Formats: sequence, structure tokens, C-alpha cells
Amino acid sequence: MSAAGPGTATVAERRPALAPTPLARRVIDAGPVLALVALIVVFSLVSDRFLTVGNAGSIADQAAILLVLAVGATFVILLGSIDLSVEGVMATSSLVAVLLAANDRNGNDLGYLAVLGGVGVGALFGLVNGILHTRLRIPSFMVTLGTGAIGIGIATVLFGGQPPRMLDEGLRLWGTDRVLGVSRLALLALAVLLLGYFVQHYTRVGRTILLVGGDEQIARLAGLPAARYKVWAFVLAGSAAGLAGVLAATRLGVGDVQIGSGQLFATITAVVVGGTLLSGGRGGVLQTLVGALLISVLANGLILAGVDPAIQRSVQGVVIVVAIAATVWTQRRRTRVVK
Repeated sequence: MSAAGPGTATVAERRPALAPTPLARRVIDAGPVLALVALIVVFSLVSDRFLTVGNAGSIADQAAILLVLAVGATFVILLGSIDLSVEGVMATSSLVAVLLAANDRNGNDLGYLAVLGGVGVGALFGLVNGILHTRLRIPSFMVTLGTGAIGIGIATVLFGGQPPRMLDEGLRLWGTDRVLGVSRLALLALAVLLLGYFVQHYTRVGRTILLVGGDEQIARLAGLPAARYKVWAFVLAGSAAGLAGVLAATRLGVGDVQIGSGQLFATITAVVVGGTLLSGGRGGVLQTLVGALLISVLANGLILAGVDPAIQRSVQGVVIVVAIAATVWTQRRRTRVVK
């Protein structure tokens, strides 16, 4: 038996990738929706309180801030990158918004300009993330991990030992009021979803982000400024995290360093479970909607079923592992290296 020469491919390398049939592809794409339907059926059998109008409103409220975060994170993950600064951005943005609005700490009363301030802080974080990632060629997880820590540090300074209370009743209604039985938070999250869908499908920024995530080298050969659109993706994600921090502050009535605690895990889970590939190039905000609903339904159903909170977190961990395994399963023969 002779050894393969330098230019000779091995049998495994020459073997063509097994492409899924159209029917199999449809089943795979519909997987998150089928999982959501299955969860609804199971929890409706477990608890008679699950399929009620009141509980549906609770799920919508629970999913609202998560959906805002996940829509922004979708654009970064479509690139094959990751944004770990979510919690730090939320903390800083919430405190900036509260301290610019009417509050019990200072004499500011900028009204809705405070919202723009909070979102602007998030956009600034995203801009810094994008520039550091593209110009210095630092991996996105390292950049955003560092800026997330910076965000927590800034928020701690602004916090000043106790949470500042938001006294602007107009802004507080964003987080507490309902319109025709639907919370304003849910309506705002829906608006962010529609905006995200428009950006993804009807703007050059959204379409190019998808192309760069699919194959950055080809995008560069086609003359597309990949670095510029990468920065745009991080700015979108940062803006969404900033808005989420503001919305969380209007719901709680305070700005807090811990206001985004636990949201990073939930955000990435929602995007990935919905069907957006961590390797980039496939997915979108509608898939993220399914993922956010799936995570919210799962959490709500486990609570109604009386499952211990510690076990709930473990179940969510199992869900994300299974989801990632499912999304990469059909591509396993094409993946030469696992990073």
C-alpha cells in the first residue's frame, strides 16, 4: 500500500458532501417552529393556566426585551462573529437614560431625548466594537468581552452606590402601560423586529452583511467593503442593546448595573435556536423571533410546571447545545476544521 503523495487528496477529502434533499431541508428549516408548537402542546397539557390570554400576555412581555436584543445580535452572528458586550451596554445605557430623564439624583429632565441618549451610548459601544474588530483585527469575542467589562465599570461609577429612580411618568408608561391589552414593550419589540426585517432584506447594509457572513473572501473579490459593513452590524447590535437597557429601566423604574444580568446567554440562545448559524451566512430576524418565543415559552412553561429555577437554567443549556448540534449536522461533512 503506497502512501498518498503531497498533491493527492485522501478518500475522505474526495468524498462529496451529502446535500440534504429539498424535503429534508424544509424539515430542518421548520425545526424551530415545530419545536415551538411542541412546547406549546406539552405545557398546555401540563398546566391549564398556560393557554390563557393573561399568560400569553406574560409571554409577550417576557419576550419583548429579549427580542430587541436578539434582533440586533442577529446581524453580528450573521457575520459569523459574536457580541458579548450586551450586559455591559444595557447597564450603561439604562443609567445614562435614567440620569438624563427626570430622576431623584439630579435636575435633568430631557424627556424622550434621554431615550436617544441611551440608544446613542449603545451605538457608540457598537462602533468601538466594530472598529477594534476590523481595524486591529482582534477576534470579536475578545473585543466585545472587554468592552462589556468597560460598560459594567462605567455603569458602576454612574450607579453611585444606589440605583437612581426614574421620575418621568411618560417614560415609565413605556414599560408599564398597555394598549388594547398589549403591553407597550411588546409593541415596541414588534416595531424593532419589523425594522430589523426591513434592514436585512431591503437595504444594502443588511444584504451585504449576509453576503459577508456567507463568504467574506468572495465579498471582497466582488469589491464590497466588508470591514465597513461589519462595523454597521456591530452598531446595529449596540443600538439594540442600548434600547433594551432603556426599556428595562422604564419597566423597573431605575437604572441598575445588574439590569442586563443573564441577558447575554438568553440573547445568543434565541438567535441560535431560531436557526441563525453561528458560522454566519444563514438565518435572519424572523428566525430570531421564533427563537425568542421558544425561549420565553420554555421559561414560562417550566415556571407553571413548578420546575426548580436551577433546573430551568440547566434545561435551557441543554436546548442551546441541541440547537447548535442540529444546525451544524447537515454541514458536518463540509467542515474540515472545528475552531
